[in-house]
Amino acid sequence: MKRRNFITTAAVGSAGLASASAMASNNYGQSKEFNLKHNINHSVCEWCFNDIPLEDFLKTLNELGVKAIDLVGPKDWPTLKKYDIHCSMCNGAEISLTEGWNNPKYHEQLIKNYTEMIPKVAEAGYTNLICFSGNRDGMNDYVGLQNCVDGLSQIIPLAEEHGVVIQMELFNQVNHPDYMCDNSLWGVELCKHLGSDNFKLLFDIYHMQIQEGDIIRSIQNYHPYFGHYHTAGVPGRHEIDETQELYYPAIIKAIHDTGFKGYVAQEFIATWDDKIEALKDGFMRCDI
Repeated sequence: MKRRNFITTAAVGSAGLASASAMASNNYGQSKEFNLKHNINHSVCEWCFNDIPLEDFLKTLNELGVKAIDLVGPKDWPTLKKYDIHCSMCNGAEISLTEGWNNPKYHEQLIKNYTEMIPKVAEAGYTNLICFSGNRDGMNDYVGLQNCVDGLSQIIPLAEEHGVVIQMELFNQVNHPDYMCDNSLWGVELCKHLGSDNFKLLFDIYHMQIQEGDIIRSIQNYHPYFGHYHTAGVPGRHEIDETQELYYPAIIKAIHDTGFKGYVAQEFIATWDDKIEALKDGFMRCDI
């Protein structure tokens, strides 16, 4: 076969495979019966579907048999309770993603916020409360780590008293340039310095694939420090189907094999016309 003919034939074949893959991807959730095994505690981040009225979305989660939602604050907790949906990751105590525990000038406000919020989380029957490192702003990582220890140490005893777990999220430098808690090792070192089961890392698979890769190895090596997981496709933070580079069934199996009993929350931005079908597809890919 001549080289030119081969290239033309290969190109046509590749286009056909890509088209078939796209069709399979968009039909996955519809072609398989939606029936969760519940070996994984599924959740979903509310902000990714906030164009759907909250009550309608909670009704849908009930229909799907998904009993948790992420990143909801006290204002909406009564609505969650109305539909018997658990808040698997609470928010509302943080200042912002960029103004966090690594900078002492925010400690007074953060300590006040978290001191007020921790008892509210516990009283509502929830466990997890998110926090952020903040940006470096020229600060050395070792200095920032010690600043986080100094500040967080002042609220961890209260978290232990109320059974609340403070969870710092890991972000990548592409979407969140200058954010300090941008790698597993820095976050794990912070956990070790604090030395409390009531401080963990929120391991965002999307962010850490972009920042450091080797996702399964990180889960295997550092899972005692990971208290929560977020999903999304790379690149783009879209569906976790064949259009992106991560193979979530293997990742979720690795999480399950560690004995993890917490929540895995979908945090992708849907591109399908039917966003609920996209969400169902994500749940099924993470159901082992």
